[in-house]
Amino acid sequence: FPATRFSMTQDGGKTVKRFNVWGGDHHDMWIDPKDADRMIVGNDQAVVISTNRGKTWRAVELPIAQMYHVATDDRVPYYLYGNRQDGTSYRVPSNSRTGGNIPRGLWHPVGGFESGHAVVDPVDNNIVWSGNYDGMLDRFDLRTMQSRAVTVWPESIQGWAAGDMKYRFQWTFPIAVSPHDHNRVYVGSQYVHRTTDGGHSWQVISPDLSTNDPKKMERTGGITVDDASPLVTCTLFALAESPLSEGEIWAGTNDGLLHVTRDGGATWVNVTKNIPGLPPDGTISNIEPSRHKAGTCYIAVDLHQVNDRDPYVYKTGDHGKTWKRLGADIPRTPLSYAHCVREDPARPGLLYLGVENALYVSFDDGTSWQPLQTNLPHAPVHWLTVQEHFADLVVGTYGRGFWILDDITPLRQLTPEVRKEEAYFFAPRPAYRFTSVEGPSGAPNDPSFGQNPPYGAALNYWLRDEPKGEVVITVTDAAGRVVRTLKTEAPDPDAEGDEGSGRRSAGATAVPKKAGVNRIWWDLRWDRTEEVRMWTPTVGHEHAGVGSKGWRRFVLGRFQRGPLVEPGVYTVKLKVGDRELTQALTVRKDPNAAGTEADIKEQTELLLDIHGMTNAVVGLLNRAELVRKQLADLEIVLKGHPEAAAVLEAARAADKKIVAFEDFFFPVGLTGSGDELRWPDKFYTKLGFLARHVGEADFPPTTQQREVHALFKAQLAEREAEFRKLVDGD
Repeated sequence: FPATRFSMTQDGGKTVKRFNVWGGDHHDMWIDPKDADRMIVGNDQAVVISTNRGKTWRAVELPIAQMYHVATDDRVPYYLYGNRQDGTSYRVPSNSRTGGNIPRGLWHPVGGFESGHAVVDPVDNNIVWSGNYDGMLDRFDLRTMQSRAVTVWPESIQGWAAGDMKYRFQWTFPIAVSPHDHNRVYVGSQYVHRTTDGGHSWQVISPDLSTNDPKKMERTGGITVDDASPLVTCTLFALAESPLSEGEIWAGTNDGLLHVTRDGGATWVNVTKNIPGLPPDGTISNIEPSRHKAGTCYIAVDLHQVNDRDPYVYKTGDHGKTWKRLGADIPRTPLSYAHCVREDPARPGLLYLGVENALYVSFDDGTSWQPLQTNLPHAPVHWLTVQEHFADLVVGTYGRGFWILDDITPLRQLTPEVRKEEAYFFAPRPAYRFTSVEGPSGAPNDPSFGQNPPYGAALNYWLRDEPKGEVVITVTDAAGRVVRTLKTEAPDPDAEGDEGSGRRSAGATAVPKKAGVNRIWWDLRWDRTEEVRMWTPTVGHEHAGVGSKGWRRFVLGRFQRGPLVEPGVYTVKLKVGDRELTQALTVRKDPNAAGTEADIKEQTELLLDIHGMTNAVVGLLNRAELVRKQLADLEIVLKGHPEAAAVLEAARAADKKIVAFEDFFFPVGLTGSGDELRWPDKFYTKLGFLARHVGEADFPPTTQQREVHALFKAQLAEREAEFRKLVDGD
């Protein structure tokens, strides 16, 4: 019998005893009908499996999480905050800067517990107000990693009927920090409570704003009485203060009422009756006072608990005197009821809406909606927030955790006029030149790993129709130098490991050109080095040949990636057919890095010189290989010719000299089939090694890095002179 604990009977219910199952709050169970020793239990912690009838269990974690809400701070990069059902509150970075994924070791609680809100102080991001069931509230301080309990009324209400409570706090009672004074914080029971001293004391600033219907506040549970705060009704569920009008506070309940005060709580007006077509007993799920026009407010109302599953979304423009229903074109399904409507902070009339199974966007203030799903799972979208500095849409889902839609600036710029254009290049948001940091230890194959955003700058453009030709993007610096060219490349089946410097290539670049909004990421690096092509077989392995293409890939990687650009303003040109469109892109320094912009400039100059030296090496190797190919061809052309012996002998002697020349730059006998440790690193690899060390962090080159660079520069000059002598003399 699955419940909060597990019980079992083996005699038809005459006796019941405990059945030990790993975890708690058990929901479902499967027993193999052909082998009762095999069983699976689903509970709040995991899916647990036993193959010996419960003697031992193995827990299987799944990449799922029920997040009630999500908030963000203003750090760079920013963090997400939220409370997870059957877990704790969490703080997690949007970008770990560790490369790869966002490991679990970077998540940590911020007070409170599984339910409710975790709200960050907008001025002091070290402070987090975090809720919990039964009205419990913590004020967490990141500097000490400790919480202070600041519950409005610290009297346990567990198991009590709502009608017997002094203050009726819902499971996810609302918390709101005033946008006008971060020391002013509001929370909601059936009343609005306010503190101005960090929760040390609270004042009630409203009457009971619910229906206060005794019939809705009786004991619940049917045969088995079960009163817990998710069942508390006649209480506030949503609370928000207008960012434009100080003291204008909106409050919505889970029994269908909406009130507003415009004088900080001295007087309240019930505006529920002004909302057309709104059935009774709904939950005012969220309230969104406008950032753009005073008196304007949006609300989402959830009525699925009374079996009305349509989306109820409304807007007022006159402080609640009149309302207009939005969302007429949202498909009606059993999962279309609304949870959260959010106004874009930059573009008036751009709205986002989360319903029970989807995410929508409106470009015309809610008159029409279209899906904004992309790769977001069809899970309940319980909460939305826009991280203003990065222009990201952050989603809290009840089942699939946190999701981020990176860079919504194209949505802000996508107007009817833009849609008529054959091509349009959206102004890009600034890009941060983040440097890597060390991360925590993590478990392999952890299903809770988060995904980091792509590195660099998002370049977005509109194409009315798919063009016949390719789209080409060119980046130039302030001096007019071409920094990077992005164009579609033919895929290469041998592309793995194409880029040197210890980084695997993601394959050939593909610049998208579908009709609609397109995006490609520039990784803020200069163009990679030229390609090395080997026209002759590996020395000592001539039997392997060079393949059907007539050349083989360089075993140390066909390319070395370019260095990061320095902070500054760059010009990005988009070429579509005969049209050329340009935008300015600002690249910003990582504010977490210790080095200065002057340090980065000094570093970049040295890295670009190393980059140029690498290209010089590539040029030498390509020329040397072509000469060797010509010498090898002589063996074929002159084979058996009675007078060719002297020529062939000279050719073989010249080839040996060129092989010795190449062997300075790389081990000519290296096959790349796991024999790397058999050969010493040589000049080509050493250049990449030096570049990685110079560019590891935002600091100027060290004395020894400059000394090695000077040594390499002299050695390269000697080799260049040697090659000229070989070609001219032999």
